[in-house]
Amino acid sequence: MGMHSGRLREGVALGTLMVMLAAPALAQQSGRSRAAPVAQATEAPVVLDQITVEGAAPGQALVAGPTTTRTTREQLDRQQVQSLSDLANRVEAGISFNRQNNSLNIRGLDGARVLTTVDGIRQPFLIDSRVTRGGTSAFDFDSLSTLDLLRGPSGGSTLGSGGLGGVLAVRTLDPEDIIRNGRSYGALAKTGFDSTDRAVFGSAAGAARWNNSWALIQGGFRSGHETGNGGNVKTIGAARTEPNPRDFDQYSFLAKLHQYSNDQAHRFGLTAETFKRSDRVYNRDNSVSLTGNYRPGSYRSGEDVERDRVSLSYDYKMPGSFFDEAHALAYWQRLKRNDLTNGYRYTSIVGNYARNNENEEEAYGFNGHVIKSFNTGMFSHRILAGTELRMSSLEQYSAGSDACPTRPASGVYTGAFTTCNNIPTNQAEQPKVDGRLAGFYIQDEIGLLENRLRVTPGLRYDWYEEKPQATPAYTNGASRPVGLPASSSDSAWSPRIRLEYDVLKNAPWFKDVTVFAQWAKTFRPPTANELYGRFGSPTTYLRSGNPDLRPETGNGIDVGLRFGDKAFGGSLTYFHTDYRNFIDTYQSQAPCVGGLYCQGGITSFRNVARAEIQGFEANLQYAFAENWLARGSFAYTRGKNKDDDTFLNSISPMQGIIAIAYGTERWGAEVSTKLAAARDDVAATTGATQGFKAPGYAIFNATAWWKPLPQIADLELQIGVYNIFDRTYWDAVNVPTGVLAQARDYYSEPGRTVKATMKVQF
Repeated sequence: MGMHSGRLREGVALGTLMVMLAAPALAQQSGRSRAAPVAQATEAPVVLDQITVEGAAPGQALVAGPTTTRTTREQLDRQQVQSLSDLANRVEAGISFNRQNNSLNIRGLDGARVLTTVDGIRQPFLIDSRVTRGGTSAFDFDSLSTLDLLRGPSGGSTLGSGGLGGVLAVRTLDPEDIIRNGRSYGALAKTGFDSTDRAVFGSAAGAARWNNSWALIQGGFRSGHETGNGGNVKTIGAARTEPNPRDFDQYSFLAKLHQYSNDQAHRFGLTAETFKRSDRVYNRDNSVSLTGNYRPGSYRSGEDVERDRVSLSYDYKMPGSFFDEAHALAYWQRLKRNDLTNGYRYTSIVGNYARNNENEEEAYGFNGHVIKSFNTGMFSHRILAGTELRMSSLEQYSAGSDACPTRPASGVYTGAFTTCNNIPTNQAEQPKVDGRLAGFYIQDEIGLLENRLRVTPGLRYDWYEEKPQATPAYTNGASRPVGLPASSSDSAWSPRIRLEYDVLKNAPWFKDVTVFAQWAKTFRPPTANELYGRFGSPTTYLRSGNPDLRPETGNGIDVGLRFGDKAFGGSLTYFHTDYRNFIDTYQSQAPCVGGLYCQGGITSFRNVARAEIQGFEANLQYAFAENWLARGSFAYTRGKNKDDDTFLNSISPMQGIIAIAYGTERWGAEVSTKLAAARDDVAATTGATQGFKAPGYAIFNATAWWKPLPQIADLELQIGVYNIFDRTYWDAVNVPTGVLAQARDYYSEPGRTVKATMKVQF
C-alpha cells in the first residue's frame, strides 16, 4: 500500500502544481458553451458568508430542520477545516471529535449513536471485542461540497436508525460545483502544510461538460505524522507525555458522470469513490519498557482504513408535474478496517509477534424519495415519502503469527506456553453476520395562514435483522463457542411532529423571526460486536456479546427560534431527550466460577441504563459594518444516568466560539476564540476512580487570506495560527474514562500550530 499510495500522492501533487501553473493562462480564455442546466452552481458566496443557521437547503430534504446547520465548500476552505476536530474547534460549538474511538460526539453521544452518511449512504461503525474504534470518518474533507450537521433525534423520522445524538450528512463534489460562469470546464486545486501533524496535503478537481453530459475527477492526499499535544516528556513508559511517533498516508479518488435530459428535468449519475488511510505508530508509551516483554523500537501498532463505493443515481425536478422531485440511489459499498501489531517478545513466548485484526463490511442498498407540493383549500402541502433498503455482510478475522506452537488437542496450553492462552490468533471472534434493513417514511409539511404557520408530521417504520452464519474460523476459536447464537431482529416506529410559526416577516431590523417546536423519537440497534462478539478462552477471561439486546431509543423535544438573515441572524434552541435501554457493559460471571475464566470472569452487554440529556444551543452572526462580521456559537449540555443518578462522562462542558472577521474582494482576516468551562460533573468509572475532570480553557486563533491577482486568476493564499498562546488544554471527551494509562499531559490537545494553504479555481 505504501508504494501505491506514494505514487498516487506524487501524481496528485504533480497534477495540483500543473493546474496552479496553468490557471492564470486558462482563466483569461473565455469558454464558449451552451446555457448551463438548472443544476449548475452559481458564483461563490460573498467574502463574509458564514454558517447557515436556518436549516439545510431543499436538496438535503432528509436532514432539513431547525436543528440542522450547513457548512459549504467555501466555508470549509475559509476556516481551513480538513477534519472533524477542525470543525469542532473553529465552527461548531457543542460537538467534539473523540480520538479514543474515532467518532463524532453530538449532544454528548458518540460512536454508533451518531449516524454518518456520505451522499446519503449510511456508514457503519465497525468495532469488535479487541478494538473499540470505528471508521465513520473515512472520507476526505477536500472532496466535500456541503456538510450538514443535524443535532438531536429528529433525523430518525427520515434517515432511520443510528442518529440518537444526531447526524453528520456530507455530500461530495459534483461537476456542477466546479464549473462556473457558464463555461464548459472548471478546476479547483489546493495544497498546503499543517504543523498540527506536520502534514503536507493537496487535492485537485477537474470538471468538463459537453452538450448534456458533465464529468468530474477529483483526487487528494495527505501525508504526515503524529498529532501534537501539550506534553514535553519523551521518556519511555507511563510517564511519557509526548505522543507516540506516527507516520500516516491518506489518499482519495472521486469520479462522477452526470447525464441530463434535453429538458434538464432528468439527471442520471454514475459515481466511483475510494478512500484509503494507513497509520503506523512506533510505541513509546506504557505498552513498552526497557526490560519488559515489548521494548522500544521492537513494538509497532497501526491502522488501515479503506472505503470503496460505486453508485448509480437518478434525480428529477419538474415543479407542477406528477412529482415535483424524485431522487434515487443504488449503491455498493465496502468498508474495511485493519488493526495491526508488529513486535518482538523478549521474556514470554520469545520471538516475533504480529497481528492483523480485520473487520470488513460489504453492503448493497437503495435509497429513494419523492416530493410533491399541492394545495387543499386553505392548506398547502409538501409531502416527502421514501424508502431505504439495505443488505450487508460483515466478517471479522484476526490473523497473526508468534512463537506459540500448534494449539494442543485439549485446546489449553500448559507449561512454558501457558501465556499462549492469552494471545489467540488465526480465528474469528464473531460469526459472519448477514444484515438486512428496510425502512419506509413519509412526512407532510402543512402550511396555513399563507404558509406562516407550518405543521410537519412525519413517521418512519424500520425493520432490521442481524443473522449470524457459522464459519470454521469462529467455530474453532479459542473461546469455544457452543453452537451459533440466535438472530437479532426487531422493528421500530420513529414519529416526529414539528411546528413552525413566522412571527415576523420582512421586519426592518430582524427581518424574519420564526419560533419552532418539535418532538421526535429514534432508535439504535445493537452492533454486531454487542450481539455476537466473543474474545477470550476458558482458561483466561471472556468478553461476550448478548444476542438478546434490545435497541436503544431516544425521545426528545426541541424548542427555539430562528431570526434574521446572513447580515444579522441566528438561532436559539433548548433541547431535552430521554433515552431508554442504553447498552452497557457489566460482569455477567465472576472469576473462577466452576474453575473457569479465572483471570477476569465474563464481561457482557445488557440493557440497563436510562439517561437524560438536555441543554441549550445558540448561533449568531452580525455584519455590524461594511466588510465586518461577528459570529458566535454556544452550547451547554448536561446529561445524567437516571438509573443511578450519576453524570454521563461523554458530555462536553459548556463551550463557545466567538470570531470577528474583516474582508474585501482582495484580502481578509479573522480573529477567534474557543472557550470551554471546566467539567467537574463526572461519574466514577472503576470502583472509586473518578472520570477525568477537565479544566476550562480559552484558546485564540487568527487567520488571514489574500487574492494577489484577482484580475488574472482566482488564486488565494491563506495562513492560520491556532492556539496562539500555546495553551495546554484538554478536550474532556477525548480523554479516556477510568484510570489513565499515561501521565495527564499525554492526553492534551495540540499547542500552537500553523496551517498554510494555496488554492486556485477557474
